[in-house]
Amino acid sequence: MQIIQQILFVVLVVIAILLFSRQVKNIRRNILLGRDTNFEKGNEAERWKRVLLLALGQKKMFKYPLVGFMHFIVYAGFIIINIEILEIILDGIFGTHRLFAPTLGAVYGWLINGFEILALGVIITCAAFLYRRNVQKVDRLNMRELEGWPRSDANYILITEIVLMTLFLTMNAADKALQLQQYGHYHQTGNFFISGIITPLFTGLNPSTLVVIERTAWWLHIIGVLAFLNYLPYSKHLHIVLAFPNTYYSAVTPMGKFINMPEIQNEVLYSMQPELAPQGEQSPGKFGAKDVPDLTWKNLLDAYSCTECGRCTAACPANITGKKLNPRKIMMDTRDRMEEMGKNINANGDFKDDGKTLLHDYITEEELRACTTCQACVEDCPVSISPLDIIVQLRRHLIMEESHAPQEWNGMFSNVENNYAPWKLSPDDRDKWATEMS
Repeated sequence: MQIIQQILFVVLVVIAILLFSRQVKNIRRNILLGRDTNFEKGNEAERWKRVLLLALGQKKMFKYPLVGFMHFIVYAGFIIINIEILEIILDGIFGTHRLFAPTLGAVYGWLINGFEILALGVIITCAAFLYRRNVQKVDRLNMRELEGWPRSDANYILITEIVLMTLFLTMNAADKALQLQQYGHYHQTGNFFISGIITPLFTGLNPSTLVVIERTAWWLHIIGVLAFLNYLPYSKHLHIVLAFPNTYYSAVTPMGKFINMPEIQNEVLYSMQPELAPQGEQSPGKFGAKDVPDLTWKNLLDAYSCTECGRCTAACPANITGKKLNPRKIMMDTRDRMEEMGKNINANGDFKDDGKTLLHDYITEEELRACTTCQACVEDCPVSISPLDIIVQLRRHLIMEESHAPQEWNGMFSNVENNYAPWKLSPDDRDKWATEMS
């Protein structure tokens, strides 16, 4: 019977890993649909500092201390408690029980107690987050773009975390009851502070019943973890993994510095110095971005890293004043279009034109024009996502490829070109105000 359980466990783990790997491969393929980016090499020390402070330390989350602390409990619980998964996996493979307990001795009991305290914190915090989303209905967590799957996704994850932590505590409580009865291989591992509170509920049960409860909780816990692993790639909670590389590859240049387009620079250069223009027929480069492949792979990594927390939208002055721009929706639309293109490739081998584009079919001109490029969305993002970069690239295509801009903008562009400033004043007349004051 034991060997059958071990074989079943190994098969379950292998299947879960294979399914997860296949989906990771699809996500990588989707990200690489984007064009290459001029990654700023160097600054490794600054990049690793950001990873430690922002991705690992959740620094930006603590702009709102209470919510930041609650999020950190869930995050720490997810990372630290899952260290115990290593022991569970090894127990399942080798048919052992609490493999590390004899080696670690008294330290093992303290570790389990630390895990249990975190587990209780995760249960309480996830319940509070469910209340905020579904009862209190915090504004940024109940906007139109979250209707349907995005809202359900968040709730599913929170409920799953509560269930997994409850199973963990139930498993320990039944295990402790068996330890007290000195049954079989359930040897003493010290007192369990949290699960020990509910252990008295089990002490009156016979050992066979307790074993069923303990084993059932153990199996459901590991099955739940493996199911969560394979749910992750379909969920916004993929940011748990992608926050780290996304923060590392985020721009380290000063905020507000726009990246020049080589295509435009070359156009100006060749008009001034024709002898530098390449000989032969050259295909013109694209100006800006119209669809996912025109964006960079970093833009697409941003889209997959989005937590849908809405802090970018809450900080956006255009959105606050009632305009249609919504930075969170920009990221969600980009991810949705990327996923749609990925499914198209899976079905056809290569992408077959579906008559859709990110610009117009997902993101409208009105949204793009409302952006003031103030950088508030970038500043507030906990994992260094830049909705602004996508907005700027789409707006560049709209103006330079489609010649589609409001008349007021065209006037400003003309003034910049002719007068080197947005105003319709000759450069020679700029200092007249000083003459008039003398």
